[in-house]
Amino acid sequence: MESRGQAEPRIVWAVVESGIGPLLLAASRDGLVNVVFHATDAVRDRAVERLASRLGTEPVEAPGSPLLAEAIRQVEAYFAGERRDFDLPLDWSLISGFNREVLRALASGVPYGTVVGYGDLAGRVGQPGAAQAVGMAMGANPLPVVVPCHRVVESGGGIGGFGGGLETKRRLLALEGVLPEPLF
Repeated sequence: MESRGQAEPRIVWAVVESGIGPLLLAASRDGLVNVVFHATDAVRDRAVERLASRLGTEPVEAPGSPLLAEAIRQVEAYFAGERRDFDLPLDWSLISGFNREVLRALASGVPYGTVVGYGDLAGRVGQPGAAQAVGMAMGANPLPVVVPCHRVVESGGGIGGFGGGLETKRRLLALEGVLPEPLF
């Protein structure tokens, strides 16, 4: 996309406020490529450096970029309780193999307001004994919230782990009506 005679940067990013704190959203021409929790200045700087290293290009802060506009709109609507599903192009270039397969199955097969066990999700991708590997895939998810790893829980009823912290996972599950809203 041309803008003032210059091509749109390959990777653009912005920080948006959400019900769980600031989120960094990064996008490429192929779609949303990264969502980062707790995007304070230090976290944001590390995330941008990681993106530059992994994608081979310097990400540019561009909150008004057309590449980010729809992602920002949908994330804001989700946290406002006005959206249940994300309908965004996703750039899967930060993840591959089994992890990508599991995350795609999660994104397409575990709807808003529901949860799935690690072992159950492993079974959905034809690897019924791979619950721990599914946990590792959740921890490697470059697109949390949009690819809803917060919906994956322990089979015994425990909440399981979460890269954004357990309080963040609880808040996301409460937003979706799976858990009661935290008291404080």
